[in-house]
Order: sequence, then C-alpha cells, then structure tokens
Amino acid sequence: QVQLVESGGGLVQAGGSLRLSCAASGRTVRSYTMGWFRQLPGKERECVAGISWSGSSTYYSDSVKGRFTISRDYAKNIVYLQMISLRPEDTAVYHCAASTTLGTPSPQTDYYDYWGQGTQVTVSS
Repeated sequence: QVQLVESGGGLVQAGGSLRLSCAASGRTVRSYTMGWFRQLPGKERECVAGISWSGSSTYYSDSVKGRFTISRDYAKNIVYLQMISLRPEDTAVYHCAASTTLGTPSPQTDYYDYWGQGTQVTVSS
C-alpha cells in the first residue's frame, strides 16, 4: 500500500507562487507514474500535471502549461508541483495520485491507483 500526503497549500494573491509537495510512504514510488489533480466542489477532478516514473515524460493541462512544473525527488520519495503566476481560477483542492502503470502519464483519473487527501489552494484577486 502507498500513502500519499500533500502539503504546501494556502492562501496567495493572484500572481503569486506556491510549491505543493506530495510525500509518499508505505513503499517507494520510484517506479510509479505520478499526477497532480485539482477539484472544485461538485466538479470532476481535473488533471493538471503528470510525470512518468523516469521523469522523462510529463503532461500539463492547457490551463496550467507554462505556469506549473511537476518534478520528483527519488531520494526523498516526494513529488512537487511548482505553481507560479497563480490566478483565482486555480483555486481548488489539489490531490496527488500514483499509478503502477508505466508509460506516458495519463490525465484520466482511473489510470491512478492511490490518492492523497488533498491540500487547499486559494488564490485571491
């Protein structure tokens, strides 16, 4: 079993930056595909970024491309989401997810096997 715990969320003004962290425990996620999703109440989860197990392949949604960067620290078993130029529409609960499927990261929720509880990001205008 893999446990994922997100941190780093908070309140920030538009144009500001935040770095989210996803710490994995239970087993290493070195060989897992990782993703970051966000969700608003009553809405479906939207994948904003994904990274392959090797780090050689990444995915970004059009809404965050050029502003968000996903990365991973194999030694610490942590995946990061660096967010810059934040906008009010980025406000959501952000979840990280892990998939045992190798290959190009997918934006589909059913591709992922493990999920964290989420961290709230609020961007004020």
